Amino acid sequence: MISPKSRGYFFPAEWFRHEATWLTFPFHEESFPGKMDAVLPSLMEFIKVISQGEKVRVNVHNSQSETRVKKLVEKYGVNPLQVELFIHPSDDVWCRDHGPAFLINPGAESHKKVIVNWEFNAWGGKYPYMNDNSITELIAKKFGLKTYNPAIVMEGGSVDFNGAGTLVTSTACLLNNNRNPRLKRRDIEYYLCEFYGVEQVLWLHDGIAGDDTDGHIDDIARFVSEDTVVAMVETDKNDINYIPLQNNLKLLKSFRLLNGKPLNVIEIPMPDAVYHSGQRLPASYANFYICNSAVVVPTFRCSKDHKAIDILSGLFPGRKVTGIDATDIVWGFGSFHCLSQQEPEV
Repeated sequence: MISPKSRGYFFPAEWFRHEATWLTFPFHEESFPGKMDAVLPSLMEFIKVISQGEKVRVNVHNSQSETRVKKLVEKYGVNPLQVELFIHPSDDVWCRDHGPAFLINPGAESHKKVIVNWEFNAWGGKYPYMNDNSITELIAKKFGLKTYNPAIVMEGGSVDFNGAGTLVTSTACLLNNNRNPRLKRRDIEYYLCEFYGVEQVLWLHDGIAGDDTDGHIDDIARFVSEDTVVAMVETDKNDINYIPLQNNLKLLKSFRLLNGKPLNVIEIPMPDAVYHSGQRLPASYANFYICNSAVVVPTFRCSKDHKAIDILSGLFPGRKVTGIDATDIVWGFGSFHCLSQQEPEV
């Protein structure tokens, strides 16, 4: 099998300059039951912030959805020249997981950017996914991008990158039998290395309460530079997240990078627990998104919001760290990082 890595391709860190950010606009009521209108102000603010530094490319379900989004762009004062719409039918909104993984090789004579088209099965077959699983192929065809097809299930929210050969993920997600039951850990590592272009895989364990993805890394720990990672910690010892996040914190502090150096681990306290209809939701400040002009941090109407923004502001001196209310969005079991997928510039 000829892999992207063997031809010099790699998945850049999120802070690498973007050509665009991809989103999938909500269409089905099931994405945010009872809150489809409530999520719009925060979603449109997210689009507006991204558009100030890069294109925003949006998958819309049909022509009616396309017309609606154009009206919302005008209503919320987003520059329409920065928003490109593509009629790509969808099942849900979480483009991080069903969207394309863009890899680059700046030194290539041709095809400097390629797409890896992982299989998507809606986090173990929990929801409909046939439309979502076709979106990457539609994007590749639209832009004439060479595509690699590993033929295994993988989600963008399950992995995070330092841009220098290291990837972090979780055993709770990628070793779950509802993804690739015939593959063992060493097999998963092979695919991660060969199809993301990395040399090292760091494994954390369990995710946070309320996360229906079975433990996505983008709610637990995120790289903010080649050697620095932020880790979510729960300060309440009686909270269900306390022990799992402490275990992950210990692991992060024990890891060594390819150069032999330990990670610089920065702790961020979890927000107060968020519930809807008695259900615990996966609220986490780690679900921030790094775009060209800003870092968008989900906030949850609690006193810890400002602390999280202050910590992240110190880690991104070249970008404005902006908090946007995600209290309604997280009812869909995700936030801004889950909604977005970056397309690197090359």
